[in-house]
Amino acid sequence: MGGKTTSMSGKNKTELYQRIRRILESARTSVARSVNTTQVVANWLIGREIVEEEQRGKRRARYGEELLKDLSDRLTKDREKGWSVRNLEYCRNFYVEYPLLIDIQKSNAVRSIFTIPRTVNGHIPNALRSESKSAPWEGPARGKGDSLGSESWQPGHLHPNLSWTHYRTLLRVEKAEARAFYEIEALRNNWSTRELERQINSLLYERLALSKDKKGLMRLATKGQAIQRPVDVFKDPVVMEFLGLPESPRLVESDLEQALINNLQAFLLELGKGFAFVSRQERITLDGDHFYIDLVFYHTILKCFVLIDLKVGKLTHQNLGQLQLYVNYYDRERRTRGDNPTLGLILCTDKNDAVVHYTLGPDQAKKIFASRYKLYLPTEAELQAELRRELRQLVRSSRNGRKSY
Repeated sequence: MGGKTTSMSGKNKTELYQRIRRILESARTSVARSVNTTQVVANWLIGREIVEEEQRGKRRARYGEELLKDLSDRLTKDREKGWSVRNLEYCRNFYVEYPLLIDIQKSNAVRSIFTIPRTVNGHIPNALRSESKSAPWEGPARGKGDSLGSESWQPGHLHPNLSWTHYRTLLRVEKAEARAFYEIEALRNNWSTRELERQINSLLYERLALSKDKKGLMRLATKGQAIQRPVDVFKDPVVMEFLGLPESPRLVESDLEQALINNLQAFLLELGKGFAFVSRQERITLDGDHFYIDLVFYHTILKCFVLIDLKVGKLTHQNLGQLQLYVNYYDRERRTRGDNPTLGLILCTDKNDAVVHYTLGPDQAKKIFASRYKLYLPTEAELQAELRRELRQLVRSSRNGRKSY
């Protein structure tokens, strides 16, 4: 009696292949995270050894320099690549600046990889994810669109999605609260090390912190950027060095717009979370007259359209009036149920804040914003000067009993 044989259908074969692919991709991701985390922990432990040895040398600067030079020479001689004095300094600073990096829990994982004779508070540091238990940064479920995992993770603690290069870049940020902010945002937005470095260089934290009170600054440092109001979305200045355009009086708005479209991914990174591109040069017709909106976005957090108008010169009240027209039209003709009021943003090379204030008035100032843009990455001193100017304007408005604009 011969048994009846059946062959797999094409659909079943495809599903089997997809399941195997998911297993392989998951395995590669797990291995990459494990290797990355091992490197990060190793560098932290190396930093600890250096610091404790320096302390035995009573922190004499000359002793520390000689120690790092000797270590670098020995490691290089043993064909260990990449251990320059500078990299050893990074390890030392890493241990000093991240004293709570390794979560203090018992784990066999770290003991299987490192031989650590000392303990911390009587426990072996938990460096890597154990096979039988979830890692401390992983809860039972992750929040939607949020790579931070459970609320148990805090800035300064180990996270598998941050590489050694991420941590090395973060060490350049001197202010602890700013470093914590960048750490949170790098994880939440899956920034590459290049993107993280760019955001630090453009003083993103300082630009967002400009209009925040003490509680707002604390939230930035502990929770990252929280978008609850339109004012939380827009930055001033907007830095667009990625366009590669020279600052020239011959620059025209069409060239600026085309450059933004060509570099849309970088522009979205600068605009911040929640922006989705909709259209460019969108035409609206009013009794036979045609008007064109430069760029239209939708903000997925605020649930509203955002209209952006580009100006290559100084902002005028006519520019503001034109954007008011676009915003009012969108509110009446394009908004659908569930959409919040439309927002408008003018990007200009210069502006008179008093003109903005008196043209818009208190109600429109909640919906229409004006920001300067920079076509190059300013130095820290230049950006600080720009931020101080904006801060003086905010203080002046407050003293006059007006809302900031």
